[in-house]
Amino acid sequence: MSAVNQQLLKDLETKYEAIGQNVNTHLEGLLHSTPITYWDYIQTDALLSLQTQRTQLPDEMVFIMYHQINELIFKMILWEINQVSECENLTTDLFAKHLGRISRYFDMLSSSFTIMGDGMDVEQYMKFRNTLTPASGFQSAQYRMIEFASTELINLIDNRFRATIDRNTPFEHAFNHLYWQAAGKDHASGKKSTLLNKFEERYMEDFLVFMKQYNQNNLWSIFKRLPEADQQNKKLRNAMRHYDHTVNVRWVMAHYHAAGKYLNSGEEKAEATGGSEWQKYMHPKYQRRIFFPDLWEAEELKNWGVDNLESIKKL
Repeated sequence: MSAVNQQLLKDLETKYEAIGQNVNTHLEGLLHSTPITYWDYIQTDALLSLQTQRTQLPDEMVFIMYHQINELIFKMILWEINQVSECENLTTDLFAKHLGRISRYFDMLSSSFTIMGDGMDVEQYMKFRNTLTPASGFQSAQYRMIEFASTELINLIDNRFRATIDRNTPFEHAFNHLYWQAAGKDHASGKKSTLLNKFEERYMEDFLVFMKQYNQNNLWSIFKRLPEADQQNKKLRNAMRHYDHTVNVRWVMAHYHAAGKYLNSGEEKAEATGGSEWQKYMHPKYQRRIFFPDLWEAEELKNWGVDNLESIKKL
């Protein structure tokens, strides 16, 4: 046996002894295992079986697959955020690296709306969308979790109520004043829509747990606990600014314009499938969703939501 093989066997013995396992048992298991294949590893068959249309309109399949891809990307983003939040020895380079990955995912999402915008016939969409009511992209739980994990709750509260919310506010109360709650309520009566009721029935308990978990462990709170010298690191600050603007302006506006192509296509302007007043809910200039507000200058904040905002230039 070569010296390399001897060292490998020794390393394996050390590994399995650490967990109370006999290395010979695992080596014998390898004799009976079958080679892994791409389709088994990726679970291709299971993945490709998840598309179920509600109509016979061909372009509904585009709509389904596009949103499933989005959810997979959201999972990747949460995976990267979690690595930052659980890192015990976080450095500025590591922080910036994961923010760069997250931003690239959102850059891809921002440029992907042409898949729907140019990939579905308006006539087909306006037919199958009624079959989807009251379901809506509004109900993406992973996207809400990305928001909770990115910034402090106060930055996600409806502008009208921020003065009444602080760290001593119960999470349930804060939850009911999040910016997106307004899109799920009747403005006159304050009654919650079916869209919002269904969403809360399914996810509210999970959200409250997640909000508590990231209350002090979100990206913005972690950044503010860094030493002052690290907070002034240009690479990290630029990475955070790019992420903030990409998520809360570029991606949102790309979504806004794609939705407008379909919902404004008829003689009368249509509502979103969930019944929300989507223009005011989606446009960043109304709700001013800003994850890292202290990293932006007054003029930049004033122009928040402008499509071609030039303020994301590097420091």
